Amino acid sequence: MGLGAPDDAAVWRLGDGQLLIVTTDFFTPVVDDPYDYGSIAAANALSDLYAMGAKPRFALNILAVPTSLPSEVVSTILRGGAEKVLEAGAVIAGGHSVQDDEPKYGLVAIGMGTRDTLMTKAAAKPGDILVLSKPLGTGVTTTALKNGVASDEDATQAITWMKKLNEDIAEIAKAHSVQAATDITGFGLIGHGLEMTENSGVALSIFARSVPFLKHARDYVEMNHVPGGSSDNQRFFGEQVNFQETLDPHSRMLLFDAQTSGGLLVAVPASAFDAFMASAENLQLPVWPIGRVEEGTGINVIDDEFGQSANHDPPGGELWYIGRSL
Repeated sequence: MGLGAPDDAAVWRLGDGQLLIVTTDFFTPVVDDPYDYGSIAAANALSDLYAMGAKPRFALNILAVPTSLPSEVVSTILRGGAEKVLEAGAVIAGGHSVQDDEPKYGLVAIGMGTRDTLMTKAAAKPGDILVLSKPLGTGVTTTALKNGVASDEDATQAITWMKKLNEDIAEIAKAHSVQAATDITGFGLIGHGLEMTENSGVALSIFARSVPFLKHARDYVEMNHVPGGSSDNQRFFGEQVNFQETLDPHSRMLLFDAQTSGGLLVAVPASAFDAFMASAENLQLPVWPIGRVEEGTGINVIDDEFGQSANHDPPGGELWYIGRSL
């Protein structure tokens, strides 16, 4: 699996059902603290492996820094990445660095998987229930942070979620025969959802009032702290989405918000949904059912709640929901 059938990572068959799964990602700082930056960048890169059902094995650093950046800062970025990789049960095995005017950090991440547990964007089936594993809103919250208006509480909440690995949700998904998944990053929920519809030949119905957001994400949209990537997503993907007319413009924008190290969107077979949710509850893992896979094309966004039970006991502070709050 490569450019001919693009997905979250490249896949190479090794024989005997074993798969080598490889991805890469890197970006400029989204937070001020160098350790958090390294940790978030590593979690973000590893997320593509989890979206494919892979277990991380090792990673290579990708680093670009200006010569003016103190060596202690550079080493702290690398330590943040290395300790996050270690948390994932893998190791840093090398890498490469260059000089650049603006810091950039990320990983080439290598994992192992099996044909039986491979998850792709092309395997969603009508009747599957869509489950999201992290709240949205990191794009507008980190933009507000850069603009000096985000509170310390909101920054901490965003950083906590961005540093969180998607390992547990991936393991639960594999245990309950999930075949379709993707991670929500730069293209936002809508953009990555559309990739699933196009590759699987299906439609998605998303119930907007069941989608979780960081506590003050809505406030930052109203204050126009919207990253360029989110606006680009709305322009590029907007015509492929059928919004219910009652959903206001700010709520629509949040669904396009460009995420950093977002959660997994998994398509759980209806027959496995109750067991899937029970497993998440046993692990005290917050997950949110937000819609279903349908026959058709594109995405329909409905101004209502999905009507399935959700685990609303997340770490890192309260969340916000369209039309209601915890």
